[in-house]
Amino acid sequence: MVYHVFSMGLGGVEGYGVTVECCITQGLPSFDIVGLPDAAVKESRERVRAAILSGGMQFPTGRITINLAPAGTRKSGTIYDLPILLGILAATGQIRLPGDNWAFLGEVSMNGELRSLPGILPMAMAARRAGFDTLVVPGANGPEATLAGELTVYAPESVVELRDHLTGAKPMTPAEPWIPEADPSPKPDFRDVKGQENVKRALEIAAAGSHNILMVGPPGAGKSMLAKRLPSILPDMTRDEALEVSQIYSVQGLLTKERPLITERPFRSPHHTVSPAGLAGGGSSPKPGEISLAHNGVLFLDELPEFSKETLEIMRQPLEDGKVTISRVSGSVSYPSRFMLVCAMNPCKCGWYGHPSGRCTCSEAAVKQYLGRISGPLLDRIDMIVEVPAVDFEALSGKAQGESSDAVKARVDQARLRQNRRFEGTDVGCNGNMTPAVLQKVCVLDDACTELMRQAFLRMNLTARSYDRILRVARTIADLDGSDAIGPQHLAEAIQYRTFRLG
Repeated sequence: MVYHVFSMGLGGVEGYGVTVECCITQGLPSFDIVGLPDAAVKESRERVRAAILSGGMQFPTGRITINLAPAGTRKSGTIYDLPILLGILAATGQIRLPGDNWAFLGEVSMNGELRSLPGILPMAMAARRAGFDTLVVPGANGPEATLAGELTVYAPESVVELRDHLTGAKPMTPAEPWIPEADPSPKPDFRDVKGQENVKRALEIAAAGSHNILMVGPPGAGKSMLAKRLPSILPDMTRDEALEVSQIYSVQGLLTKERPLITERPFRSPHHTVSPAGLAGGGSSPKPGEISLAHNGVLFLDELPEFSKETLEIMRQPLEDGKVTISRVSGSVSYPSRFMLVCAMNPCKCGWYGHPSGRCTCSEAAVKQYLGRISGPLLDRIDMIVEVPAVDFEALSGKAQGESSDAVKARVDQARLRQNRRFEGTDVGCNGNMTPAVLQKVCVLDDACTELMRQAFLRMNLTARSYDRILRVARTIADLDGSDAIGPQHLAEAIQYRTFRLG
């Protein structure tokens, strides 16, 4: 007789159903696993054998065959240890399986403990969509699994604990749904920044509409300081956005039992030595990279020209499509990567090109070579380019504090609320992600704005992409102003952020 235990698999950030079929027949003792298992799955034979014996249970001496269906899909990881073990116990009459509406996930240690796994959240959400109503996961993954909702989650610490529950000897209590708590740790505040009011205004606009922005200025002007304070003014994530981000972090194994849900927008700041695979994701079993870990948040690239050109060019497609596809011989996976790109750079290698003090020691050729590391197509995908001048003594020595992040965030939240209402029922979440069809509908220009845009298009030699991005920024400025229509003043300010030229 064949016994079926239901489990889940993981492809990218999407879960799918897997049925573990167990058959024990007479013959020479053997333990075979079929269904395209990888090395980690095959090694579960020894873990399962030891765990059964460690728990005082009987391990059969006949011929054991385990099939992981669908057999044509490659299986990887240690997810199937627990369902394989339960299939063997059911086939030998030591437990009775609860029914077809239960799914089991878990790595088994040799002493019978259940170890935590990456990717539990997306698999739990897939189990809910597939119609399962009960999910069994390792104890450390219990809070994470409850986030899927509409599932009864059991989180045993060991195989013996689960066996006692299934036999009725000692029933378990379902895991309590995890409820997020406010993070009391303080964030860097815009109040600490002296001067740079124009840059603060640009970052406020960028945060309100999730626009890509590049800051250019000499060393010590405050570019990195400003970028690190950007999270303090970003709008709060919705529940759906938090689950999207948390699924990516779950796959990467970055969630903890104490905080299984990412409740604040990510801020990723990779070093300029990051590899293309580190930025986009990859590996023999593809994992998400920095651009996916920054999904619904910020990807900050400091010293932009120091990144390799190959690494930077990888971002061009994700910036347009909002996802990255990684292809390997074993198949392709896609990860979401709709992030806000924030970059900072010096105007030349020494950092002082164009400064009134004349401190720059770079030749014109050296400046062009330095700036040439950033391609035109990548720059065209950046909505706003803003100059960050060196701060003068009066601003630094003054005791007056700037506007707080809380005050700026209040305006950003109001602008984002207008966008949420405008795009309700669509896939668009903010102005920076508007599709051409939506852009044409919500960014209607009157005659004065049309003429202003025509002159800017001709004088600045804008591309079609630049035209669209100016409209997106203008729409966000109008939202911050509480205006339903884009006015000439909104459009003029948006155009201003495209006038700065590198070199």
